[in-house]
Amino acid sequence: MHIGLVHHPVFQEHDPGRFHVEVPGRLRVLDQAMRGWTGLRNCQRMPLRQATEAELRRVHHPAHIARVAATEGKHTALDADTGVSPRSFEAALLAAGSLIDLCDRAMIGHFYNGMALVRPPGHHATPDRAMGFCLFNNVAVAAAHLIEARGLERVLIVDWDVHHGNGTEDTFYSEGRVMYFSTHQSPMYPGSGPVSAVGSGAGEGRTVNAPMSAGRGDLEYIRVFKDLLTPIARCFKPQFILVSAGFDAHHEDPLGGMRITSSGFAALTQILMELSSEFCPGRLVLTLEGGYAVSALARSVLACLDVLAGRREDELIAQAAEVEPPRIIARSREIMGGYWSLD
Repeated sequence: MHIGLVHHPVFQEHDPGRFHVEVPGRLRVLDQAMRGWTGLRNCQRMPLRQATEAELRRVHHPAHIARVAATEGKHTALDADTGVSPRSFEAALLAAGSLIDLCDRAMIGHFYNGMALVRPPGHHATPDRAMGFCLFNNVAVAAAHLIEARGLERVLIVDWDVHHGNGTEDTFYSEGRVMYFSTHQSPMYPGSGPVSAVGSGAGEGRTVNAPMSAGRGDLEYIRVFKDLLTPIARCFKPQFILVSAGFDAHHEDPLGGMRITSSGFAALTQILMELSSEFCPGRLVLTLEGGYAVSALARSVLACLDVLAGRREDELIAQAAEVEPPRIIARSREIMGGYWSLD
């Protein structure tokens, strides 16, 4: 069974500006690396499709969609961090729509898991605001589609970007059909995501934040995924797993202060593969978020794709069992124990 892949030069057409870190070169370097990757024969590329306004409106307010649409053909900015170029709106529509289609194909078993290598990223985009390099919230739009169009009742979003995905959390904070789990550096932009934020109303207990101080690496992240995410996810029993796969927690990244390696990201993917195999086989889809050290980004993406293709990181995962777990695990388990039976 092939891995589904969204990967196309059009996503390099989004150019937020000469001095920006979220540059087209992120994907150019990845393109070069993938040409020599032997696993490419196990991938099937998806045709691209623009998201419709109706699909975007499941997440975004009409006024926000109109503001982004008005940038078409222009070099301008939507906020101090979020520049756009003439084809940015087109790229953003293609990123969201193609991710939806990738998820649909995984749903029916046409692919076995998948990855969307798209730009612009999405997890900071709120229902009514573009921010943090993000125009539309790709992962939120895909999750909303799985709920509203495909009738799923339990979608798990895992966000390992070094920054908290405030837009994704805002979208689903009171939604009981989506669980949002985030590991992120704290303090760090955008300043959201405390462990005490757990959701509200029907979504109470379905937001799980694991903020950590700078300097955490592979073994600590693995412990968080094994000791916190895994037991909560097993209670939730996801029917689909979406990943906001930002690689700016890599130790080479200029924006983050974490110490993850490409093998560490591969190990996190393996843990999610195991969860997917238990509850929703073949329904694990990663979508690109951050990652600004372009060589490290390419290595990390290929490492995750290798795991989707069958490689394992058992030795690294076993090493994590020997390190002291981050204290955030005990604190979050204490809070989440009020909503889930974690023992």
